[in-house]
Parts: sequence; C-alpha cells; structure tokens
Amino acid sequence: MMTTDATTAATSPLVLVVDDETAIRRFLRTGLEMHGFRVVEAETARQAGELAVMRQPDLVVLDLGLPDADGATVIEALRGWSQAPIIVLSVRKSEAEKVRLLEGGADDYIVKPFGMAELLARARVVLRRAVRQETADPIVRVGGFSIDLARRLVSRDGSAVILSPKQFALLRALAIHHGSVMTHRQLMRELWPQEPDEDVQYLRILMKKLRNRIEPDPARPIYVVTELAVGYRLRTQEQLDAAGYAAAMH
Repeated sequence: MMTTDATTAATSPLVLVVDDETAIRRFLRTGLEMHGFRVVEAETARQAGELAVMRQPDLVVLDLGLPDADGATVIEALRGWSQAPIIVLSVRKSEAEKVRLLEGGADDYIVKPFGMAELLARARVVLRRAVRQETADPIVRVGGFSIDLARRLVSRDGSAVILSPKQFALLRALAIHHGSVMTHRQLMRELWPQEPDEDVQYLRILMKKLRNRIEPDPARPIYVVTELAVGYRLRTQEQLDAAGYAAAMH
C-alpha cells in the first residue's frame, strides 16, 4: 500500500525546468522541491520536448537561451499539443520580446536575476488558473471584488457593479487569465475579433471606463494594473497582498 507521503509526492505538481546552466537548474530544483513541487530537468530544446511528451509536466519553467534552439521554438512546439502553463526566464528585458513570447503561448515572463519567492508566486498563479479552467470554477475573487463569470455578475464590497457588455467582456478576458499578463493585442482580438488591429487607444478608453466602475481609486488602480508597454493584469489576492494592500482590503 502506498504511504501518505508517497501519495502526496505523486500528486504534487511536476515542473519541467529547461535551462542549459547547471547552477540555475540546481537553484530551481532546490527551491521548487523545498516548496512541494516535483522537478525534472532538461538542458536543451530537444530534451525538453522529449521530457514534455514522456512526463506530461504540470508546469514548464523555460530559459530562452538554449544551445540548440531559441526558447520561443520550444513554446511553439509545446503549444501544438499541450496546455501546460509556461513561465519564461530570460536576461532579455525588451518589452517587444515579452509581448512576442506572451502572444506566442507563454503564460508569464520573469527577467533574470530573480528570487525564488517571485518564481513561486508566479508558478502558483498559473497553476491555479489551469485548475480553475479544468474545473470550470466561474467565480474569481480578489480583495473585496468578485466576478461571477457564469452569471455575469460583478460586485465590490458586497454591492453590485453594473458594467456595459464591452466592459464586462474586457473584465472577463482578464479574469480568465487571472494573475497573468494579457497583451494589448490579445485583448484587442478578444474584444474586436473582426477588427483586431483597431487602434489600441480604444482599449485604453475602455479600460479607463472599467476602472471607474471597479477600482476604489481609479487614478491608482489596485485590481487591474498596467504592465507598461505590454498590457494589463488582473491581480490575484496573493499579488494584491504582496503589493501592500492586505490591510486595506481585509
């Protein structure tokens, strides 16, 4: 009979770490395993593809600078058959690069150097979202704010918030990707599928109207935050607390 510890280990999330630097892989393995994750490692794009097929990881942590291929190629290959969340690690800080990777299928992006606490927080966000999508949990809550996607109801501090259809569509898109960045282009395609290249200024105007409805102080938003030159993120409770709003929201 399997022991409780063995059962827990077998059901812990499996992370595929892809990085050609041994020291980085060791750092990631140690930190992830200390916090209850299982880890398998790859140092090339080819190994990453093989392990992804054989082990079916729950999360992929991917460095872009691989010896046999760019990490973007790995993302494209994985997205051809897998919906496992992908967190990209890179020394590249270009906003255009972040947009390219997020639109190519990455779920989040961390610039090196980074701390283990940051990676763990991002990992929990994308894994929770994956579980929520599988279980079709229709309610997203953060602070005093909640969104019932199934019934199309929004409330703040117990009071109903009335949104226009377009405002709700914008909030819904962010809620589905709760905690992760959605780029301007991704949101434009979601909101204006017939005209996805519409002027992004329309999106900014819509966001301003949405914040006027849902934010305690629209001039200093805490729920839907701007990722400069990239897009927007609906914060999770963990992200809200980390930003220093715990006392104000509880």
